[in-house]
Amino acid sequence: MKLYYARGACSLSSHIALREAGAPFDLVRVDTKTKLMDAGADFRTVNPNGYVPVLELDSGERLSENAAILQYIADTYPAANLAPPPGSMARYRMLEWLTFITSEVHKGYSPLFNPATPEDYKSITRERLAGRLAYVDQKLAGRQYLLGDTFSAADTYLFVCVNWSGAVNVDVSAFANLQAFQARVAARPAAQAAMQAEGLIKKA
Repeated sequence: MKLYYARGACSLSSHIALREAGAPFDLVRVDTKTKLMDAGADFRTVNPNGYVPVLELDSGERLSENAAILQYIADTYPAANLAPPPGSMARYRMLEWLTFITSEVHKGYSPLFNPATPEDYKSITRERLAGRLAYVDQKLAGRQYLLGDTFSAADTYLFVCVNWSGAVNVDVSAFANLQAFQARVAARPAAQAAMQAEGLIKKA
């Protein structure tokens, strides 16, 4: 398999999940500004939308959209326990979280990365995002992860999004449960390996 990624982007969650699963894969880096891959080819020939992640399967078929890729990885490598069994209520709880993270958290950060976003709108965005993160913080009370004590693919996605906070001046200091969650996921060997591979942290 090949994972098309951009350094520190939401594709990092799929990258972590692949390492959690012990899956064999290659990395192809994409420059999100130029839309070029490392070898110079136009990434839009891979994904016409021009954004990561894309997971290219051994068959040549390609999957885009983080939530779909994370579920594919979980279902393809069930021994990694990255998702509850299909059809179970716990599985629907994970889908609930993946949907919330995609639409309310990930998209909440997006305007803050856009230099064209007016500063007054960024203030509104940060306020709205703080409300979403407060909800997550509340749900994490007494839990190690989003589904309880079991790590899931949804945790990789939340971790990556919240990790952007410092870069766009989102204050998470009031969210003790969320901060503890971030530290817990960051310490996992798969997260460490993925962040090292992307040059986000130095190798020990």
